[in-house]
Amino acid sequence: MHRDLTGPPRTVELVWGLLILNTLGSAGARTIVPLPRSLIQMATMGALVSAFALALLLNLRLRIRASAFLCLLTLMLVLSVVASAHPTSGFGALFRCFRLSLFVGTLWLLSRWWDGGEGLVRSHIRMYFAVLASVAAGLVVSPGAAMPELYGGRLVGALWPLTPPQIGQYAAVIIGLTVLLLLDRRTTGRSAALVVVPSLVLLALTHTRTATLGLIVGLLLAIGSLLLTSAAARRFFGWAVLVAITAAVGLSSLLQAWFLRGQTQENFSNLTGRAKVWDALLAAPRTTLEQLFGTGLGDKSFGGLPIDNSWLAVYNEQGLAGVAVVAAVFLTLGGVALLRPPSPARACAIFLISYCAIASYTEAGLGDASPYLLHLTVAASLLVVPDPGAPLAAPATPRRRVRQPEVT
Repeated sequence: MHRDLTGPPRTVELVWGLLILNTLGSAGARTIVPLPRSLIQMATMGALVSAFALALLLNLRLRIRASAFLCLLTLMLVLSVVASAHPTSGFGALFRCFRLSLFVGTLWLLSRWWDGGEGLVRSHIRMYFAVLASVAAGLVVSPGAAMPELYGGRLVGALWPLTPPQIGQYAAVIIGLTVLLLLDRRTTGRSAALVVVPSLVLLALTHTRTATLGLIVGLLLAIGSLLLTSAAARRFFGWAVLVAITAAVGLSSLLQAWFLRGQTQENFSNLTGRAKVWDALLAAPRTTLEQLFGTGLGDKSFGGLPIDNSWLAVYNEQGLAGVAVVAAVFLTLGGVALLRPPSPARACAIFLISYCAIASYTEAGLGDASPYLLHLTVAASLLVVPDPGAPLAAPATPRRRVRQPEVT
């Protein structure tokens, strides 16, 4: 299959934006203008159907670029259907399987435009920055609704129901990707500052520890992969270490207060109550089939409480087989990234893979249509090797310099 260089990138970016809209979710804080959950669900599901239809129109010949990542996502879909086909799973599980099938199908159709370039990275940054802009607008319009006491004064979405972990995740991801583009001079300092500075402010207001830790560790690993080949990466790494040491010495008490968020030591040690849900989930009796294939796609909760762990959520819904598939996704993407030569694309992929791996401990979503699968999709697109059979651009023919007559 030859690489299609005439594809409509703007339309592909629109499809990507619709996928992001679908994964924003419908549950969260109270908005300034009350939005019925059914209306939000219609909007998000309509966005997914539109994304699939538009991607199909763009790729009527069904030219796809197969990859181990997409094959593993398809296997996850098959496992989800098998687990959800049980009568006890209910209609909701089958509907979520239908949603996941549209999601994975759209990714297959978009794979035609994966060439290892940074186009999808830029689309990812722009779309999530637009989401953060709506969060900032809600903060300006109604600070009380954007930082309610119900969430301990943490920043939420006042125009669209977004939770603090969601906002923190989006901010951390686009900060990391923008910094990596800046190090490779793929963007200007001014453009990077317009994205990074407000995103850092929003990240700080969410008090999201997972996103902050994922951003720091992800950037360290990504920049570390460039140290031997990039002088800019070495300079940034040196300044980052200096700033970190200075902040640790001079702002230790302030950082500790921000990190603890006013929680007691007991509440912090059990991860804000998450550990209790995890223990109850693991202790619940299961049949052999439920252990192997799970109980079907659900709302990532157990006993009415959120699971907030991707591995346990997958184990609950797709069983040990699903856990094996998720592990294979990380091993495949991580292994391919390590085998690639140092490059900015590889660094961005390493950042996204490591961020998702860290966030998987306290966030769910790796077994269903979610922003985390979109992050990993961007990483997979960056690790694609350009098709050697693609037509190369003809070299520019040097023009013969014509000597102009001298004017006397």
